[in-house]
Amino acid sequence: MDGVAGSDGRIRCAWTGIERDAQYQRYHDLEWGRPVTGESGLFERLSLEAFQSGLSWITILRKRESFRASFAQFDPATVAAYGPDDVERLMADASIVRNRLKINATIGNAKALLALPSGTTLGSLIAAHVPAVRPVGAPIPTQTPESQQLAKVLKKHGFSFVGPTTAYAMMQAIGVVNDHQPDCWLAADADPAGTTQP
Repeated sequence: MDGVAGSDGRIRCAWTGIERDAQYQRYHDLEWGRPVTGESGLFERLSLEAFQSGLSWITILRKRESFRASFAQFDPATVAAYGPDDVERLMADASIVRNRLKINATIGNAKALLALPSGTTLGSLIAAHVPAVRPVGAPIPTQTPESQQLAKVLKKHGFSFVGPTTAYAMMQAIGVVNDHQPDCWLAADADPAGTTQP
């Protein structure tokens, strides 16, 4: 699939051309495929990718600030302490995606993150499952053997709503893989595999 010209004439990855939305283009140019460090940042990306399941990413992107406010800037310790009243508060919040399963999964994943064995972090689990470098021009996958294994490991540690497709989408978003299309203006600028820190 060829890239698409944005509103500024630059060629970007085809997924940004759905609406030629300025917010979408900024996200692609400044965030997508770039390294994310720290557990809160990684937890946020994992959570938002899970909320995106079955929806378009632009829907999540437009609600991201509301998600951040509703989930305490994705601070794992704060989210892990959410109880039934918080779930009902979130279910009544029209500014986010009101899906009880995904909300409960986010809270449960915060608890799972905090319960990881000593010396293990979400960042280290991701770093241990970096996919092989994809040949230039090869089809962009929706999942890889490494994302399948990462999903299994996360589930083993108590995470939920994180399948291999969601795991791979997170890898793309945080720069673990460089999946910019060859004709995208950022293809050569991306910082690929191995950049995410625990």
